[in-house]
Amino acid sequence: MYREFDHIGIITTEAHPGESWVPQTRVWVTNPRLHPQRIEYIRPLEMPHIDPKQVGLWKLWHLPHIAYRVDNLDEAIRGEELVLGPFEPAEFGRVAFIHKEGAIIEYIEYTTLETWFGQPTPWRPAGPTSAGSDS
Repeated sequence: MYREFDHIGIITTEAHPGESWVPQTRVWVTNPRLHPQRIEYIRPLEMPHIDPKQVGLWKLWHLPHIAYRVDNLDEAIRGEELVLGPFEPAEFGRVAFIHKEGAIIEYIEYTTLETWFGQPTPWRPAGPTSAGSDS
């Protein structure tokens, strides 16, 4: 299965410019492609109260997550501890969150790499490519 780093997601209570609404999770998110370190800020409309016994779900709402772009979301989550999803937050594809090795991981299967919540922001690799260029 193909997997490539996409972004780091961080829960916040502060509004950030350019937020997009995700109705399925009732949060606003920023575009990580516009942040130099690929940070996505996630601001809940209302912070859910999660019982700490629901370890994966609690971590989803209280700790950062790492997101990877995958070519097959169903394959990526097969046999994993699914915390949330899969669902389509916007036109760009499907996402799911799992709890693995003590961390929350988001897998994203893009249907288009040209937009993020309708904003034209073509996806590009984070950091140098394997060819050694900075693009």
